[in-house]
Amino acid sequence: MIPTKLKPCYALSPGVTDGPSDPVHRDFVVMVVDVLLFAVLALALGFKHSYDADHLVAVSNLLTRSQSLRKTSLMSISWAAGHMITASIITVILYTFRETLLSEFLAHVELIVAVMLVAIGVLGLLIEFGWLRHHLHEHEGKEHTHSHLHVYPRFTEHRAMFSIGIVHGLASNDELLVLFVASLSVTSLLGLLGGVGVFSIGVVLGMIVFGLGVSYPILRWGSTRVRRAVNVGAAVISLAYAGYLFLGLPGINLLPVGSG
Repeated sequence: MIPTKLKPCYALSPGVTDGPSDPVHRDFVVMVVDVLLFAVLALALGFKHSYDADHLVAVSNLLTRSQSLRKTSLMSISWAAGHMITASIITVILYTFRETLLSEFLAHVELIVAVMLVAIGVLGLLIEFGWLRHHLHEHEGKEHTHSHLHVYPRFTEHRAMFSIGIVHGLASNDELLVLFVASLSVTSLLGLLGGVGVFSIGVVLGMIVFGLGVSYPILRWGSTRVRRAVNVGAAVISLAYAGYLFLGLPGINLLPVGSG
């Protein structure tokens, strides 16, 4: 007798089907996938947003003066915290008024950022050329001379980064609008704010990556002369980019993925 090829036979328990034919189960899977895709989009947009040129130019003036990678990371988080506050406020307004309340204000945010960049650049040059007060500090067993601005004695680097982040959060409306459009399936403000929270995590990660990339070579190989050259360069770039924004030219992003 010639053996015949038998097909495998599977025994299914009563009530169990071989696919997700249950509408409730199918809807749940679709909802989970939508949430995950929304979270990935928010994270990616946040990371991308942290590489806006005005962000990098402003924070570079402080990060290049950091004395440790830990401090660099904490300063980056301080900036992102300030950024998240204004980004969340903008999201609430966009959700409630569909941008009509902010249209006039957001049109002039770049000028506010430009003024801030001028202030940061001028202060950076004042510090580097010794036109502010000098103090002797010890870092890792070595003494260094630093110049400081003492207009507000308690205005530390972290508070400065936090304040810069608040201003930059005002200019995050482009990515937030994309997030807002993509979240049409999110019916609650709480859900949208959750997306902004994930967006802010992406911003934190992007800024930490940039901050460590800037600080590590300076801490590892930078001499006093190299540090000064980098700091002066950051201040000059800050002034130059402020002039670029004053001319009304569009902002630059170093990760222009998917820009139209």
